[in-house]
Amino acid sequence: MTNIKELTIQLCGILHDNYYKNGSTLDYSFGIQETRKYYKVIMVNNQRSVHGFIDKNNGDLYKAASWKAPAKGVRYNLVDDIEKLKIIADWAGGYLYRR
Repeated sequence: MTNIKELTIQLCGILHDNYYKNGSTLDYSFGIQETRKYYKVIMVNNQRSVHGFIDKNNGDLYKAASWKAPAKGVRYNLVDDIEKLKIIADWAGGYLYRR
């Protein structure tokens, strides 16, 4: 069985690398806050905001609708799409919008 928390940590690393690859020198980091049902991916600078939510049971990735809730509709699945996310994921979350 795939460890969803490890994949979530890997996604945080992908987002962190993407942020600094674009030449930024600001102190910016990504972390995880565990809730009952989700891993909440948090962006931290001078303030905190939610990047997305990951279902702890199956690895489904959701765009954040608010601090406490994900938007409707699965955007990606970490188990199936982690290699794709290494290429398309950006720190600002543009890849989470539906096209």
